[in-house]
Amino acid sequence: MPKTNKTLGGGGFHHVAIRASNFDASVRFYIEALGFVEKIRWGEGEKRAIMLDVGDGNYLEIFSGRKDSLPAQSAEPPILHFAIRTSDTDAAIARARGAGAEVTIEPKNVNIPSTPQVTPVRLAFCKGPDGELIEFFQNETT
Repeated sequence: MPKTNKTLGGGGFHHVAIRASNFDASVRFYIEALGFVEKIRWGEGEKRAIMLDVGDGNYLEIFSGRKDSLPAQSAEPPILHFAIRTSDTDAAIARARGAGAEVTIEPKNVNIPSTPQVTPVRLAFCKGPDGELIEFFQNETT
C-alpha cells in the first residue's frame, strides 16, 4: 500500500532541481552513469530543462544556464546534498567514479543512532558535474 501524506494529499518528493553549467554533460552523467531515465524535456539553448526519473517515480530536474559568476547567496548552500536510494552503494559509487565523478566519501557502513533502534546504512558520496553533492544510500529501514 503506498504511503501518503493525508494533509497534502500525496506526499514524498517529486523532484530535486539543479542548474547545470554544462547541460549536456550533466544529462549524460545522470543517464549513462547512474541509469536515470528521461521523462520530459522542454525549452532550447540556455533555457532548457529535463526531468529524469531516478527509478522510482521521483525526479531530478536539470536546468541549463548556470553562470559561475553569480554571487553566492550565503556561505553555506541551503541544500546539503541529495541522496539516491540504492541496493548496492559500492556499485553505484564505482559507476559514478567511472564516469569521472569525484568521490568525496568512499563506501562505508554507518550505524545511525536513531530511535526506536539503531539504523545500519551503507553510504558513499560524490560530486556531480556541477559540484552538487550526491549521496548513495543503502538500508532496509527507510
